[in-house]
Amino acid sequence: MRALKKSVSSIHSFIVQEFADAAFDPNWHFHPEYQLFCVVEGAGTRFVGDTIKPFQPGDLVMLGPDLPHLWRSDPPRGPEDAPGAARGIVVYFREDFLGRDFFEKQEMVLLRQLFEKAGRGLEVRGRTREVLTRKMHDMVHQEGFGRVLALLDILHGLALSDEYETITSLGYVNAFKPSETERMRKVHEYVMGHFGREISLEQVAALTNMAPSAFCRYFKARANKTFSGFVSEVRIGHACRLLIEGNLSVSQVAYACGFKTISNFNRQFKAIVHENPLRYQRRYGK
Repeated sequence: MRALKKSVSSIHSFIVQEFADAAFDPNWHFHPEYQLFCVVEGAGTRFVGDTIKPFQPGDLVMLGPDLPHLWRSDPPRGPEDAPGAARGIVVYFREDFLGRDFFEKQEMVLLRQLFEKAGRGLEVRGRTREVLTRKMHDMVHQEGFGRVLALLDILHGLALSDEYETITSLGYVNAFKPSETERMRKVHEYVMGHFGREISLEQVAALTNMAPSAFCRYFKARANKTFSGFVSEVRIGHACRLLIEGNLSVSQVAYACGFKTISNFNRQFKAIVHENPLRYQRRYGK
């Protein structure tokens, strides 16, 4: 995913790419285009705006312009996770990809409403996800005007559906500047590499060249949550994946994700997932 173009050229009205790599792009970033992204193969943690959630094959989202995001792949576990283990289809387009006034017409009112909702990010579910994913696969092999019609068909299908959930919190606003993405990348990398043990606030703050108190204020103002809340969500997101896989007991999952006590794990899991870990494992486990 690192080789993906992130801007629409003057030659094409939008970009469609199918890719395969060892991992998805781990860099926290945002761009002026809308983005449709379907995970074909691969699993890990999805960060969009102020939310954190595990992803797996079939994950389909639509993101609005300048909505910060990254898909961080789980580390390889064996030879089966070779290059190509992360596969997906991505579409980038601007709101005016068919002309400045096209979507201002009365016939486009549902699509304008869809674009507005995509500002918070949309996670597509159910039958709609199955249908649109199949159409995205087909669109990769289409060319010319047929590809344009295919994108409009996908957007129209999503606009007519109610099988999606908004991703970011109500009122979330991207407070990051492009120059700050490298700073946040360092924070994400540190947390993702250390969440299984105690996280040092001093070390994280040092990565950003800030005092701990200044870093906490900076992080909360831009991420819409405290740094400790962010760490908890990363840990719980990983715990959800381990519980679904079913290879570890609840207590083993708790300690593997950096929690020192089962009671604290249970309390934070229920606060974030709104369900206790054992019930979650029974509901979604393999």
